[in-house]
Amino acid sequence: MSVAEDFSGKTVRDQVSEAEWQQRVELAATYRLVAYYGWDDLIFTHISARVPGEDNHFLINPYGMTFDEITASSLVKIDLDGNIVMESEYFVNPAGFTIHSAVHSHSHDAHCVIHTHSDDGVAVAAQADGLLPLSQTAMIVIEDLAYHDYEGIALELDERERLIADLGDKHSMILRNHGLLTTGATCADAFLRLFFLERACTMQIRALSGGRKLNMPNEGVPQKTAGQGKFGTSAGIGKLAWPALLRTLDRYDPSYRD
Repeated sequence: MSVAEDFSGKTVRDQVSEAEWQQRVELAATYRLVAYYGWDDLIFTHISARVPGEDNHFLINPYGMTFDEITASSLVKIDLDGNIVMESEYFVNPAGFTIHSAVHSHSHDAHCVIHTHSDDGVAVAAQADGLLPLSQTAMIVIEDLAYHDYEGIALELDERERLIADLGDKHSMILRNHGLLTTGATCADAFLRLFFLERACTMQIRALSGGRKLNMPNEGVPQKTAGQGKFGTSAGIGKLAWPALLRTLDRYDPSYRD
């Protein structure tokens, strides 16, 4: 049996709506892009997306695959408890969905949730002051950024209440001593927020490692810049960059569409 077929010979695409298939392609692309930029962590961490028209069904990676292997067909459909709801030859790690299920259930606008353990993201997450307004990139995201204290590996369901309380109405979060998280109404929005947050963290680590006195922006400038960036209020912020990102993937390896 091939990756894309069940025992009846039907492909995954044959069994789902066109809207779900499009969501699968975009989510698979998001996995590939996280790998492309070097923010993946072997088979660990997750990116999840709500199935259009099925409020309590989500797509997530098969446990054991690296992000650069994910395809539209290999994504697994689950419910809010991490149970598989569509026949698949793959399995998932339900414990890994704890953080995602909290965010998805908290906000119906959080159709895509990305969580990473990148080197620079974790490095900033380990710093007491969190993300500093050291760059334009940081200032764009900083007003839409929440924080959640580390409680151990996210296996306990009662942590979900504290996590969503900390997230509030923000779209990005630093999980202290752990990593980064972004959300969006689309995969494109969630990825663009991640792109800015990851780059802001990298810029901070490099600036702090330079051994020179840092230049902090004048009072009010970070807030002004955040308002200009509108990361916390704009829907569709990822639309402009997303087609170009997909073209990059298609040149590099278009198999995510399978």
